Amino acid sequence: MALFQQEGLYPRGDLGQNFLIDLNLLESIVAEAELTPEDVVLEVGAGTGGLTTFLAAEAGAVVSVEFDPNMYRLANEAVSRLPDVTLLNCDALKSKHQLNPMVLEAVGQYLACEPGRRLKLVANLPYHIGTPVIANLLASDLPLERMVVTIQLELAQRLCAKAHTSDYSALSVFVQSQCRIKIVHKLGKSVFWPRPDVDSAIVRIDLDPVARNRIHDRAAFQVFLRDLFTQRRKLLRGVVVQIYKGKLARSAIETVLNELQLSPDARAEELDVEQLVELSNRLQGQLHPETLEINKQFHNEDG
Repeated sequence: MALFQQEGLYPRGDLGQNFLIDLNLLESIVAEAELTPEDVVLEVGAGTGGLTTFLAAEAGAVVSVEFDPNMYRLANEAVSRLPDVTLLNCDALKSKHQLNPMVLEAVGQYLACEPGRRLKLVANLPYHIGTPVIANLLASDLPLERMVVTIQLELAQRLCAKAHTSDYSALSVFVQSQCRIKIVHKLGKSVFWPRPDVDSAIVRIDLDPVARNRIHDRAAFQVFLRDLFTQRRKLLRGVVVQIYKGKLARSAIETVLNELQLSPDARAEELDVEQLVELSNRLQGQLHPETLEINKQFHNEDG
């Protein structure tokens, strides 16, 4: 706070700037990330660079992104002499469904420095971009291993939500289909400055390679979930027929639903993660039958 007064700056509410001021929690975030010199860390929302300096001490390299020019200047003063730290003054997103190519290029360069390097997202994420940052990283082909992030408690609960609950969503399924999720700490408003209007949480998300490989086409699966959950309370059969109109015959869709023994009264919000992965895989198999046998063979060998 003194630094802001000294510089004549004020946090920007329009950018979701709420700074984590408890050093013990910053250390807890870094400890939960379990960083090694083989890790490349992506931090979105550098702020004044406080967390960035902790990350740089443990990781092999850090790419930190800060959109606000004033915060970028403060962060740059804090990290400019640190080795293997790239600080970018840009939006982390190109669009809602795409990461900024500048960010991808910087991360890719550090990953390519040594074989076997892995990516970890470790960040006090600005509230308004938490969902697209997490989703777009999971949709990418980057060698992502873990995310340890501070997000709204509401979003954390949505990530962990189960079928038949109001928080269960396309995002819940997309993340759980590839990851193990744990709420590490629930955070009250008092550990931030300025105090936000909502509670927050530190969440750890670990990639599960076996589960991830069960999804035949991640991009198609993500779009399928979005389309499905926009009509989550409607009967599943009608929604799927509408989604695949002009692509699949109704009889082919009926065959898949019957093979999966899904009730005629089933709705998207009632299907668990495994059922939705299998439904998407089988529908994709109907669209691209030439790949179905290859995928079956791969997953049979996997386990």
